Amino acid sequence: MKRYVFKKLVDWLNEEIGDYFHDVPLTSFDRMCEELRMGDVLLIEGRSRVSRIIKSITTSPWTHSALYIGRIDEIKDGNLQNKIAEHFPGRHNELLVLESLLGMGTVVRPVNIYQGEHIRICRSKVTSLDERYKVISYAVKQLGYDYDVRHILDLARFFFPFSIIPRRWRSSLFTFKADQPTKNVCSYLLAEAFASIQYPVLPVVGKEEDGSLRLFKKNSKLLTPKDFDYSPYFEIIKYPLFHIDELQSYRSLPWDNSGMICNEDGDCFIPEEQDQ
Repeated sequence: MKRYVFKKLVDWLNEEIGDYFHDVPLTSFDRMCEELRMGDVLLIEGRSRVSRIIKSITTSPWTHSALYIGRIDEIKDGNLQNKIAEHFPGRHNELLVLESLLGMGTVVRPVNIYQGEHIRICRSKVTSLDERYKVISYAVKQLGYDYDVRHILDLARFFFPFSIIPRRWRSSLFTFKADQPTKNVCSYLLAEAFASIQYPVLPVVGKEEDGSLRLFKKNSKLLTPKDFDYSPYFEIIKYPLFHIDELQSYRSLPWDNSGMICNEDGDCFIPEEQDQ
């Protein structure tokens, strides 16, 4: 009975809702796929109910993060190839991402599952190809782990404190119990993967008595998708639907000339008419 109720809850949370802001995708998917490099982090603006919850918690449009691992044929390590193939029965020449999803756990899926979505690429600035392989290797070893639903609840409690009780006393974000099954969420998984090579996402900066600075590893459980966007250690790569370079000038973009202003698609007005 518990499993049935949980599945129904997961299905409800994963259901896409109809008031998604972008009816037309903001990202050129084909151009983005041409740019992708192994080890890139993809940020996705989700459409589901759980995505709305994450938006409220993090005050950011980015609700999900995934690690681009390339094609199975591109992976040099035979053991990694086999591990990925166990979890992805599709063609070996497909572009793949590794991610942790509610109701699915840590899985490998083709990038084209996100065609039509609003996506941003975050790329570590100074990692070598060998280091990116290590990041991918760490993440691949997590395949099959469950999704940590409790983590979302804990994030909500951390960002929206409901009492004067110290946060560390009332949240499992600050604990680890070895006897519990290993679980992941998307940003925690990726943060730990980069931490495995000592690469920072958003470290805590401390100041010593002599004025020098020291970096401290931030609790990976507190990182959310937006932190990759904010991080000074990741380059932000955008591929908008309209490419200014191809159109030679922003003046050539297909702007409306009627003076219409829109809050969102379908909710537009001409300012002069609204004032009357």
